[in-house]
Amino acid sequence: MNLLRILADTADVSSEDVVLEVGTGTGGLTTLLADLAAAVVTVEIDQHLHQLASEELIDCENVTMLLQDALRNKNNLDSRLLETVNQQLSIDPNRKFKLVANLPFNIATPLIGNLLAAPTVPQTMTVTIQKELADRITALPNTKDYGHLSIWVQSQCQAEIVRVLPPTAFWPRPKVESAIIHLVVDPEKRSRIGDLAFFHRFIRAMFFHRRKFLRSVIISAFKNELKKSDVDEVLATTDFRPDQRAEQLSIDEMIALCDAFRSKLGQTDAG
Repeated sequence: MNLLRILADTADVSSEDVVLEVGTGTGGLTTLLADLAAAVVTVEIDQHLHQLASEELIDCENVTMLLQDALRNKNNLDSRLLETVNQQLSIDPNRKFKLVANLPFNIATPLIGNLLAAPTVPQTMTVTIQKELADRITALPNTKDYGHLSIWVQSQCQAEIVRVLPPTAFWPRPKVESAIIHLVVDPEKRSRIGDLAFFHRFIRAMFFHRRKFLRSVIISAFKNELKKSDVDEVLATTDFRPDQRAEQLSIDEMIALCDAFRSKLGQTDAG
């Protein structure tokens, strides 16, 4: 079982693609992607691994190697990352942006989350991550794994776990199962979200105390912006019950709830 080939095949990498890889490692996947893609931008934070990969990739003229962290901080990508990707995309208007990577466990959640909020969004993301994280991304309402990450990704993407990988599939062997997950960004889904930044903030707040009822969570989240009577007014004019919990709401319901409070905040600001 060639896991790198499965990853590349699932991503359907072609000669029109600009591929971002985060976590170059020794360059095994990078080499494979370079043979398939128009260009590869690969990022590695470890200087020793970067040097090893530089030797491995010396003949790959369509690979740009970056020695840096992919993130500026938890909530932002490093700007050099997208600048480099955009330079490659600008060469040909037919080029498409894809993320293909064996993601380091500690960066997977912020990287996927921030890419969906970035000015340039990948058309697809095909990554190997911890199975626990893949379960959270694909979780359905009323399950223990369902949370703000599930809603953030599924509100914008088609999400599928392609393959579950046992620890024995890797060396050195991790302690947990991994999974290859394939995300296809859906412009129609994204267009339903009026304000992506506000929606991201809203759903994170809704799950900050996931066992609390909606009313108390919303009052806490907007305590400096809305009065309790404002919250009660919005809930009274929608189909949501104050005693519902965030984990019970579908993605469509969460978008509708977010829109209702965004509208109320706009009215309050105007007032």
